[in-house]
Amino acid sequence: MTSTVHEVDLSIYDAQRERAAAIVARYPEPRSALLPLLHLVQYVEGHVSRTGVAFCAEVLDLTPAEVSAVATFYTMYKREPVGEHLVSVCTNTLCAALGGDDIYAAVRERLGGIGHEETSGTAPESGSLTIEHAECLAACDLAPVLTVNYEFFDRQTVDSALEIIEALQRGEKPAPTRGAPLTDFRRIELLLAGFFDEPETGGAAANAGPSADEATLRGARLAEERGWTAPPMPDAGPDDATESAILPGGPS
Repeated sequence: MTSTVHEVDLSIYDAQRERAAAIVARYPEPRSALLPLLHLVQYVEGHVSRTGVAFCAEVLDLTPAEVSAVATFYTMYKREPVGEHLVSVCTNTLCAALGGDDIYAAVRERLGGIGHEETSGTAPESGSLTIEHAECLAACDLAPVLTVNYEFFDRQTVDSALEIIEALQRGEKPAPTRGAPLTDFRRIELLLAGFFDEPETGGAAANAGPSADEATLRGARLAEERGWTAPPMPDAGPDDATESAILPGGPS
């Protein structure tokens, strides 16, 4: 159908209205459903388009400006079509110091010199890749890292990263160090919208995978083996009086 309010043809989303309603039903206030609804939009179109913004606005009774304000604030929402795979290279401090900048530069060169959030190939055809440099992928203990569709490839070098890129370009799906087996960007967006058990995403079993590395768990394992525990919290003293006064249940 055509939205007379937004003057945008929303027929591309007709098949998604049941899913959209299911997303909205999870929340006490409809507007709280905007983030997963934007992931549903990216599942449909591979990015957040003007049509997708209008669809979210209609479903949630928001203005397009309100939807766009959110979509442009968060980096996981893309304003241009993403390729079959989204490759994110961490270039934050530790990863950069250990080679992340070199990896990003080498991947860019291998993809024809494209830049941040640009795509090599025609999205979403097989082998098309969108590259971005990420501020932090929360894996400093395994640096330098990159992700493909948000699945982790840890302890990378220029050579190992290029091997991953070349395999993806051939239509292969190399196994991540951590995370579920690779699918593609759009199917991951359906998962991020909260639909975990649908055949299109491979079902719950296909989305399971290792989530931690032995290096990350080593401290916890040592503590368990040696009986280490954190010291108890000290008794509240005079310095805590002000804080306790403003906490729920504290003195008034």
